[in-house]
Amino acid sequence: MTTPTLSKPALSTPSAAELAALDKAALHARVHQRVEAAWQLAREVYPALPLPKVWLDLRGKCAGQAHFGRQGLRFNPVLLAENRLAYFVDVIPHEMAHWLVHHLEEGERMPPHGREWRSVMRRLYGLEPKVTHMFDTRGASPAPYRYECGCQSHHFSVRRHRLAHAGKHYVCRQCRQRLVLCSEKVI
Repeated sequence: MTTPTLSKPALSTPSAAELAALDKAALHARVHQRVEAAWQLAREVYPALPLPKVWLDLRGKCAGQAHFGRQGLRFNPVLLAENRLAYFVDVIPHEMAHWLVHHLEEGERMPPHGREWRSVMRRLYGLEPKVTHMFDTRGASPAPYRYECGCQSHHFSVRRHRLAHAGKHYVCRQCRQRLVLCSEKVI
């Protein structure tokens, strides 16, 4: 079985140095431009595709999200700032591929990273379809509370810390001991 060859990337690859030099407002404006360029390319295949709205309000470990209820695409501004080139090359086309597939006939019933989505990534955007990113998410999703067990330290988010403080018990998956608050804020 041979792996299908990828076409050359259909969206031009921006200069990493140019992206690094952008301030926050200019970077966010470039995201909007990149989404529009990816949308224009998708419209060559599906002319009725609506232009998605764009928000830079996603938090946590997720890099991007096609949000059909809000009729647009959401991106994580912290991960964007830390992984600029990867966002322009991979994340924006990834989410636009979801947007396109969802709007196809029967698109709502198709699996999120199924055959159709993979085909859009390869044939339209010329990219190897990757389901997850490999970004360091510590800055985007800090876990400032340190808990310990008998074998290691565990870092809790504010939400998880509040649940533990309210009486929820957590145990280590390795040593099965109860996790105990070691210090208030670490970060």
